[in-house]
Amino acid sequence: VKDINHELWVMTERTRSRMQVAEMSFLHRVAGYQGNSEEVGCYVAGHPLSKGNCYFEVTIVDTGVRGTIAVGLVPKFYRLDHQPGWLPYSVAYHADNGKLYNGNPVGQQFGPKCARGDRIGCGIHSENTEAGLTTVFFTKNGREVGSVEVPVSVEGLFPAVGMHSMGEEVKVDLQAEWFLEEDDSMMMVDSHEDDWGRLYDIRVSGTLLEYVGKGKSIMDVGLAQARHPLTTRCHYYEVEIVDAGEKCYIALGLARRDYPRNRHPGWSRGSVAYHADDGKIFHGSGVGDAFGPRCFKGDIMGCGIMFPRNYILDGEGDMDDWNRLEAHPDHAHVQNVLYHNDEKEEEEDGEDQGQEDRKVMVFFTRNGKLMGRREIAVPPGGLYPTVGMLSNGEKVKVDLHPLSG
Repeated sequence: VKDINHELWVMTERTRSRMQVAEMSFLHRVAGYQGNSEEVGCYVAGHPLSKGNCYFEVTIVDTGVRGTIAVGLVPKFYRLDHQPGWLPYSVAYHADNGKLYNGNPVGQQFGPKCARGDRIGCGIHSENTEAGLTTVFFTKNGREVGSVEVPVSVEGLFPAVGMHSMGEEVKVDLQAEWFLEEDDSMMMVDSHEDDWGRLYDIRVSGTLLEYVGKGKSIMDVGLAQARHPLTTRCHYYEVEIVDAGEKCYIALGLARRDYPRNRHPGWSRGSVAYHADDGKIFHGSGVGDAFGPRCFKGDIMGCGIMFPRNYILDGEGDMDDWNRLEAHPDHAHVQNVLYHNDEKEEEEDGEDQGQEDRKVMVFFTRNGKLMGRREIAVPPGGLYPTVGMLSNGEKVKVDLHPLSG
């Protein structure tokens, strides 16, 4: 353990040798796991939570190999080779599985998993402390996840952070504030999270999607896939590039429901996408074709389906019943309005056979101007709006229901 500034307050902290703590300020510090992933590393603050200081937050800087980060409260002399929540008189919210551990190595389902960039908060309702019990609550990105009543030892409950795999790193704020009256507005901001069926290494804040992955290799793709596929009633969506990040590795398109989480849309079977960094279209292949101009901060990219008139989508009135999909579209051909290619398009490897009568024309726009079209087979369940990002700092604003398009 290395402490940069050995102040009196810091010297009362306890950390296991598997943890390295660097002080940023009097009440802010960065903690990182330094072990070999075989033993737990644990950090315990020097003072318990109290009526005047009843809440703290931990921001995940890096999830490391497994993201086995735990945030919670423990007694003063807690064993530092155990995750918070595993032993009696301790409680913790674990980021890797979203479970609550309350004095037991077996957790209970509690809240959502947490990823890089997420803030996990923990506090006590001090006014409820009586008869050796108190109510401990946890938050994620400022919104309360849940609470639990726990026993309190004589010394009180101390903020604690546990880690258990290489590369894990967090920032600890021991003087964070959280107010109940902000909860309603926060819930309004987060309400759009229900629009997404799958989120990997992407954080949602209203209509804003932010990449929170590592961004170090092509396996670090962040993926956001809408909960519902495009239909004849909702056939188009748009993405505005708010921040291009380091590389602008941003892609928007359509993909099958079970699309791989670590693949940009367009790279694998059952998907097609327009990539902002190089202006290429990718259709079920890691090799793209020249398609349109590159896109930058402020550009609005759109993607939609030109459904044939006789296209029938069973259950379209019931958006939850999107497993049933029957289509009888007219045949159409691939067309690119900006680039002409006389070469015949190669057949898609692995495309489902027998689906020649289930194809639609997917089109892409840039700042309201049509860039081109691509014919694609409709997989069972339909085609879902899918956004991919891959470099640090990337942010986009998504409108799944534009007024026009």
